[in-house]
Amino acid sequence: MTSGRPLPMATNQIELAIGGMTCASCAARIEKKLNRLDGVTATVNYATEKASVTVDDPAVTAQDLIATVEKTGYTAELPKPPQPTGDDRDVRGEPPDELFTLRIRLWVSLVLTVPVIALAMVPAWQFTNWQWLSLTLAAPVVVYGGLPFHRAAWVNLRHGAATMDTLVSMGTLAAFGWSLWALFFGTAGEPGMTHPFSLDIGRSDGVGNIYLEAASGVTLFILAGRYFEARAKRRASAALRALLHLGAKDVAVLRDGAEVRIPVDQLAVGDRFVVRPGEKIATDGVIEDGVSAVDASMLTGESVPVEVTAGDTVVGATVNAGGRLIVRATRVGADTQLAQMAKLVEQAQTGKAQVQRLADRISGVFVPIVIALAVATLGYWIGTGNGLTAAFTAAVAVLIIACPCALGLATPTALLVGTGRGAQLGILIKGPEVLESTRTVDTVVLDKTGTVTTGRMSLLDAIAADGQDANEVLRLAGAVEAGSEHPIAQAVTAGATSRVGPLPQVTGFANTEGLGVIGTVDGRQIVVGRERLMREHGLDLPEELRQALADAEAKGRTAVLAGWAGQVRAVLVVADTVKPTSRQAVAALRALGLTPVLLTGDNTTVARAVAAEVGIDEVIAEVLPADKVDVVKRLQAEGKVVAMVGDGVNDAAALARADLGLAMGTGTDVAIEASDLTLVRGDLMAAVDAIRLSRRTLATIKGNLFWAFAYNIAALPLAAAGMLNPMIAGAAMAFSSVFVVSNSLRLRGFKPIRQP
Repeated sequence: MTSGRPLPMATNQIELAIGGMTCASCAARIEKKLNRLDGVTATVNYATEKASVTVDDPAVTAQDLIATVEKTGYTAELPKPPQPTGDDRDVRGEPPDELFTLRIRLWVSLVLTVPVIALAMVPAWQFTNWQWLSLTLAAPVVVYGGLPFHRAAWVNLRHGAATMDTLVSMGTLAAFGWSLWALFFGTAGEPGMTHPFSLDIGRSDGVGNIYLEAASGVTLFILAGRYFEARAKRRASAALRALLHLGAKDVAVLRDGAEVRIPVDQLAVGDRFVVRPGEKIATDGVIEDGVSAVDASMLTGESVPVEVTAGDTVVGATVNAGGRLIVRATRVGADTQLAQMAKLVEQAQTGKAQVQRLADRISGVFVPIVIALAVATLGYWIGTGNGLTAAFTAAVAVLIIACPCALGLATPTALLVGTGRGAQLGILIKGPEVLESTRTVDTVVLDKTGTVTTGRMSLLDAIAADGQDANEVLRLAGAVEAGSEHPIAQAVTAGATSRVGPLPQVTGFANTEGLGVIGTVDGRQIVVGRERLMREHGLDLPEELRQALADAEAKGRTAVLAGWAGQVRAVLVVADTVKPTSRQAVAALRALGLTPVLLTGDNTTVARAVAAEVGIDEVIAEVLPADKVDVVKRLQAEGKVVAMVGDGVNDAAALARADLGLAMGTGTDVAIEASDLTLVRGDLMAAVDAIRLSRRTLATIKGNLFWAFAYNIAALPLAAAGMLNPMIAGAAMAFSSVFVVSNSLRLRGFKPIRQP
């Protein structure tokens, strides 16, 4: 099972839900204002509409932060508790009103705009007074459909700022205003007026030109882009919402011996509750009674149910696939592993990669530059004698096509989808900086115990002397070993029980420290332990068993002897077994261009045996816990970029020192805290999938940013040169944002490597 330990959180973090942002430059403005406060470091994420604020000055309160955001022209509040009660709510528990309103505006604008564009593009359809019908249809689109842009532009103007909404509002109102002037005061309103449609700005001169199709078309296309962007962002955060929906809704608590069904949020630590076959486990806890198999696939991505019994820990939201269980709650509410996983994912999604910070800086100054460029374009076209009409059209195209939204969405949307998909697969990415580390890693250091191996001794073989029944020897030896708490003894007992069934009772049990145990079973005095203990009790070791003992020890395994009545009867071989997927995982790490190194405190013989079994060439053994950091430092000094995979307290310092730390979720809190990636399931294949997903997410971010930069670099000169009709510019601008979000959504299809 996965660990029941909570995942640690930062203590000086304040998160705010931000309202009113419409583009990346909005986020940049809010971030800049918050960072001006003393002791405040803020990151504002446009895609998640949240601000993550680190406050080092105790005098700064959440209300101070909210007031600062509101003075900037936006709304802010502390996030509402999640309400996982239906699929129509987002992670803050709010119904999708914004999406519904956008949909209504979009449909109204679509119905009214199609005839306007059709009339403008097909001169043959331009009947007498068609321009007045176009005005009648276009006016509601510009006013009602474009109201969100105009309102946001006005709010920003009052605060002395300019955003993407400023560009859209200026462009559409300028086109609409010019059309009104031409219709009422120029020649465009005369009956029988016609003009051809062109993809560039070439038009007839003077006041006979109207731009109603540009004003309404731009509004429609940008509304469509805003709608599909909002819908895609909702889909991108679906994995996080799915985490919140995983938990059980109610639970059967034992009160005075009777079952009482209560809502899961009323469950308290220490409560005992019943989990029937097929039910979800309500919260993290310890099994007090019952034997079953637990399906953790929804939480960890691990497909095979795990056998559990009394004393084992279980995690909330996993499914009881077998018998009836009685569980004592150890953590509830926000302390559960499910809640902590959701929190970690959310925190990762609010971060920013280094490459995104450059994009944000550009977005912050982009709008003023574009307005200046539009004015310069207007002046250039007028100054070169091309006429006011051509100058105006080129300036409007510049205003409309220049949108920093694609830049602002490039990283957050990919992070949303990538981290969400990782959560579904049991991979928790702590932040975007981690993604950049995975690209450069060339060496992966693997801790042996608990990472490559199970960390538990198990019986591998029972080699009987000539004429002896191995199962009978195992039955008697297992019965004696049942009286010991030693890991080797427990491995022999467990192996014997699984092979021969229930074990007989032992009497006269005695433990000889460091050598073995003695006990009487079925009237025989059974001796189990080292060769020295056999000699002390006068038991002869046959030559074939002596050879078997030497062979086992040569392979790095632990061997104990079992005998009675003057003779050793069998060699029992135990070892810390390699996890079933470790060999495949090592091969997959090599395929990713990584060189695996096995690091352990065990002796060299054992380490080399494990390394040979999984396909690792380089082994560093007999290393003290404190020296693991020095090993990582030495590898880094040799010019290697090191990833470290571990699970124990003794791995924490090395995990923190490594360029990329990956902690098994079955490990300790301190290891998880020190790592960059947490693997919820204790499977080395999860490390492979984590690196693959991180690299894929980083590649998506870079692809998004390339498109966003390339689009703006190419589009602005075309618009300024008069080669784009404003309506086409609006469509291209909207498509750029939709493309970036849609490209990020491809990460939802990331598949883990299938295990054979």
